[in-house]
Amino acid sequence: MTSSATLDPALRRARVGVALLFLTNGALFANILPRYPEIKAELGLDAATYGLAIAAFPAGAIVAGLAAAMFIRRFGSARVAVAGTIITSLGILAAGFAPSVLFFALGLFLGGAADAITDVAQNAHALRVQRGYGRSIINSCHAIWSIGAVLGGSMAAVAIAVAVPLGIHLIISAVAFGIVSLIALRLCLPGRDRETDEDAVAGGEEIGGALQRITAKVFIVLTALVLISIAGALVEDAGMSWATLYLATSLEAPAALAATGYIALVGAQFIGRIVGDGLTDRFGQRAVALSGGLITAVGMGLALAFPSIPGTIIGFAAAGYGVATLIPAAMHVADELPGLKHGAGLTIVSWLLRLGFLFSPPLVGLVADNAGLRAGLLVVPIAGVVAVLFAWSLQGRAKRGL
Repeated sequence: MTSSATLDPALRRARVGVALLFLTNGALFANILPRYPEIKAELGLDAATYGLAIAAFPAGAIVAGLAAAMFIRRFGSARVAVAGTIITSLGILAAGFAPSVLFFALGLFLGGAADAITDVAQNAHALRVQRGYGRSIINSCHAIWSIGAVLGGSMAAVAIAVAVPLGIHLIISAVAFGIVSLIALRLCLPGRDRETDEDAVAGGEEIGGALQRITAKVFIVLTALVLISIAGALVEDAGMSWATLYLATSLEAPAALAATGYIALVGAQFIGRIVGDGLTDRFGQRAVALSGGLITAVGMGLALAFPSIPGTIIGFAAAGYGVATLIPAAMHVADELPGLKHGAGLTIVSWLLRLGFLFSPPLVGLVADNAGLRAGLLVVPIAGVVAVLFAWSLQGRAKRGL
């Protein structure tokens, strides 16, 4: 392990640069989420159509996700992350100015495709910096992403409260975080990622070959890990896509207050990630996932059973805290599965978990149109139950997590 006193100053700067990338990635999309209800109203969308439209973001991510390895190997992870960040901001900006549901979906599709590439690239660069540190820093990067999401959601809540027009708000967000990403590029490690070619990213051909070689037992474990990560994605999507709308329409919360449902979720998720490493070291990934799944199921279940504005905000916070460690834990175990090239399991889980983001919005929207949004949000406690059922695939206390 490298001591803090002997660290290369370039590594210290690069860690700040990576942190800025994660912060920006969390903040950009969070700026438009609380303003979804007014976009829905402006375009005259029912819940099902709205759900299909916002599913364009994860659809773009799934289409483009496996292309990240090719770009990273050619241009380097830092450059790819920054380019993806700028394109993501343009896609979100286009969605905010969209005159119809088609252009709204196309803007989100572009933003989602770029976001997926940014996600892989920033994680690849974080792993490159982590190797220089000689100890784990990746969880702190994901915690900073949560801070960015809280920042972005808070910016949107303030913009709503002071009646800043949507277009002006999103232009400010795009320019501000575009500048932050360019500053991050100056701080990140230079050059291409020779060290991360095999260790951090895997492309489509590598994944296909890896899946053909694994045993049935490993395939079952990998499937369980994907389901756990999808459970985490379902909860995150509920906060992103529906929390503000549910509070504003079903519970008649004021617009600025309605935005706090998503902020509560990502804020509690940040706390869960900060304390998650210590809890995992003490009790194991499995026990943390079991307790987190129960907190999610019970917390949001009670909020839906006894609906109120404060109870719902607390319920979303409980869900965010409960799923905080699910995706990092699933990625960690997948990356160490026998028979898979290092990086292949991580890429498989990272790619397939986006299915949760893809199918959740139209499913919740369909249920909402027929039984109400309160019924549609049952997906959150159900995701908590899924986490409990498949926690067996994670490491116990004897095998220390990250």
